[in-house]
Amino acid sequence: MEQSTRTIPAKSVTKKLVVLNRYYKITQFYSFLKSTAIKGGIAILIFGAILITLEYFFLDFDSLLNSLVANYSPSIILSFFLLSETILGLVPPEIFIAWASKSATPWTLLFALATMSYIGGIIAYFIGNRLFLIPAVKNHIENKIAGHITNLRRWGGVFVFIGAMLPLPHSIVSLACGLIKYNFKHYLVWALFRYVRFVIYALIIFQIF
Repeated sequence: MEQSTRTIPAKSVTKKLVVLNRYYKITQFYSFLKSTAIKGGIAILIFGAILITLEYFFLDFDSLLNSLVANYSPSIILSFFLLSETILGLVPPEIFIAWASKSATPWTLLFALATMSYIGGIIAYFIGNRLFLIPAVKNHIENKIAGHITNLRRWGGVFVFIGAMLPLPHSIVSLACGLIKYNFKHYLVWALFRYVRFVIYALIIFQIF
């Protein structure tokens, strides 16, 4: 009897995983994940190629980054990054990670950058959450990010995870969460993977710069 009670939970978990896997196949989650990963990889390669080209022909990025560290306080750079991460990710985070690599305390600044990104996402969530007060604006934004909203309703927190980890605009995913009133506590947990992404990128970028 004791052995039977131990195997039931395992069977239940397996059944749930099978059902979940089938649901992801039906909703084309795996195709979306593959497409996003490929597009993200291509975007990173293009971004790297542009940086190398600019470095070789036009700019000295080391000098530029050192100048930013010397002439602007971390609070100014972090404030600008918070604004960028709140409003549709205006500037690629990789540039700010490269900036952090030139400081005396790169990992401390990296943690600060990841925190600014996390907070920016939270602000975007609440902006989306309050857009219902202006119906015309809400409808316009819903039309603009309809695809993200559809995917969020299909996959929930897993889509927030994708927005935090892959080259999807984290702020737009956060805005979509607010628009459909996705559970805020669940959003906070899934968005924590933003820190993981910054560490992974830093392990690469810190070696380059």
